[in-house]
Amino acid sequence: MASAGSAPERRLRGRCYCGQARFEVSDAFRYAANCHCSQCRRTTGSAFKPFAGIERAKLTVTAGADALLVVGEPDNHDAHCGRCGSLLFSVVRGGAYVHVALGTLEDAPSIRPSHHIFVGSKAPWFEITDDLPQFEGHAP
Repeated sequence: MASAGSAPERRLRGRCYCGQARFEVSDAFRYAANCHCSQCRRTTGSAFKPFAGIERAKLTVTAGADALLVVGEPDNHDAHCGRCGSLLFSVVRGGAYVHVALGTLEDAPSIRPSHHIFVGSKAPWFEITDDLPQFEGHAP
């Protein structure tokens, strides 16, 4: 709840490609990165996954929760739309955080990716051309 004189918390809307699965998340992300690991490349079908991390309790699935395709364990998984397959978010860090796939957001978040991770396993056909810091694995 906002304190006296402060603005209410900004909420961002996200959804899958077909619109069946929808969510809301606080615009209070703790970090954001571009992940080049092979799992993120496979689940997105892309060279990397741009994501932002936030406490799990700050994300609410607002539609299609019963039709999510969950790949993994309760506290470590990827959540996809069960109809179109879009990757919406990943539950990580023992279930405490979610990594929201930034491409699923309908509203622009206030955070931007600040670095690249797992560049040691990036796609050999992709060249990173920005000046963001690069890490072989997780960022320190």
